[in-house]
Amino acid sequence: MAKIKKILVANRGEIALRIMRSAKETGILTVAVFSEADRQALHVRFADEAICIGPPASSQSYLVMDKIISAAHETRADAIHPGYGFLSENEDFARKVEEAGLIFIGPSAQSMEIMGSKLGAKAAVAKFNVPLVPGTAEPVTDPIVAKKIAKEIGYPVLIKASAGGGGKGMRIVQHENELQEQMERAISEATSAFGDGSVFIEKYVSEPRHIEFQIFGDKHGNVVHLFERECSIQRRHQKVVEEAPSSILTPELRKKMGEAAVNAAKAANYYNAGTIEFILDEKMNFYFLEMNTRLQVEHPVTEQITGLDLVKLQIKIAEGEKLPFKQDDLRINGHAIEVRVYAEDPTNHFLPDIGTLKTYKRPQGHGIRVDDGFEQGMSIPFYYDPMIAKMICHDETRERAIEKMIRAIDDYEITGVETTLSFCNFVMHHQAFRSGNFSTKFVEQYFTPESLKAEVTEDEAQIASVLAAELLASAQAHHSGQAVRSTESKWKKNRLINL
Repeated sequence: MAKIKKILVANRGEIALRIMRSAKETGILTVAVFSEADRQALHVRFADEAICIGPPASSQSYLVMDKIISAAHETRADAIHPGYGFLSENEDFARKVEEAGLIFIGPSAQSMEIMGSKLGAKAAVAKFNVPLVPGTAEPVTDPIVAKKIAKEIGYPVLIKASAGGGGKGMRIVQHENELQEQMERAISEATSAFGDGSVFIEKYVSEPRHIEFQIFGDKHGNVVHLFERECSIQRRHQKVVEEAPSSILTPELRKKMGEAAVNAAKAANYYNAGTIEFILDEKMNFYFLEMNTRLQVEHPVTEQITGLDLVKLQIKIAEGEKLPFKQDDLRINGHAIEVRVYAEDPTNHFLPDIGTLKTYKRPQGHGIRVDDGFEQGMSIPFYYDPMIAKMICHDETRERAIEKMIRAIDDYEITGVETTLSFCNFVMHHQAFRSGNFSTKFVEQYFTPESLKAEVTEDEAQIASVLAAELLASAQAHHSGQAVRSTESKWKKNRLINL
């Protein structure tokens, strides 16, 4: 087994920091790479060494394989961790890293290639009896053939880009007369976004839950799952709130889905960290959606309920060690919820709101974890994803975790940019979420910008009332010559911050 002594983290921001912290705790040195826009970033300051790899645009820095591999050789790193995003699911990069004599902390290039294509992934897992949504097994380009297939499946149907992600190249078709136009749009968008216009058609599940299983495999053929994550609260097909475990899975269904997830991983001879994503319909039938061949943004909720450090486990697997536990050794401990704090304006269609963090104070307390890459006074670069932080709350029960999250959101002070904190607060208070009776349609069904604006207006009225009372008390005290102690409440400070 090859022991890793120095890791180059081919990423930025909070995930780079998160990886470096675990590496340092195991006595491994770290190397940061950074673009010119990230020269003062926290991950650059935290690493043992740092190398600039190009201009701000990711296409000229974080996505340039040769620059990253050269930086690893220059610093004598013996391994590269890709984090998530950027090159993390690029099989060519994984292959180049290994060809350069370096250890890639992730799955094999072959596994990435199998699971990187939605059609290829479906074909692979079908051999292991993993349930699939009814649909095509091969790419479709002919509208006449597509209409025949859609008629057999039954409308509504979903057109999806084979190489897609994040909702790109995806179209819902309710009626046959819409199919050709929507198919042409999906192919065009997929070609533009991924360089691959392949699409396939499957039955559209109208009220799905998005439930994924964290899996881990080693290079000795052992694969386990680390239970599920509920990821149904999404905007633009991207997750905003995640939790573990799901509030609706019975032990029997969890076991069945977990076994299917393990089989899906085995279908690709998979090792290291990965995620099997399922959709769950109204009748509790589950279907394979796709596999993410990397560490997920939401991995901390799994860490909180299992007590495992997934990055440290990734490193051990990359070194050739066997999994240190079996499936029966794993237990769920409590409940964890994660909210993603984006520099986005939820009252304006969640559009990015880039600026400087004039105030930035993290919440604290038992069971609260904030993974971020910023501090007060820093600016949010417009070149990259606008996520500021992930905040995770863990407690004994789901109800307690929700209440803890509400308190943590109230205590999180951010000014200078609009954030998704107000939306996350809306979710935590909403009856559909609290009852567990929700789907990926949550935003569409329950959220409007006006719901936040109305809340702010009510807060403003209460603040005005408090300020008026203070001014009256101050005037009376001044008239009587007495000193007055400010009664400004912590509630008011927080609400003023959020206006």
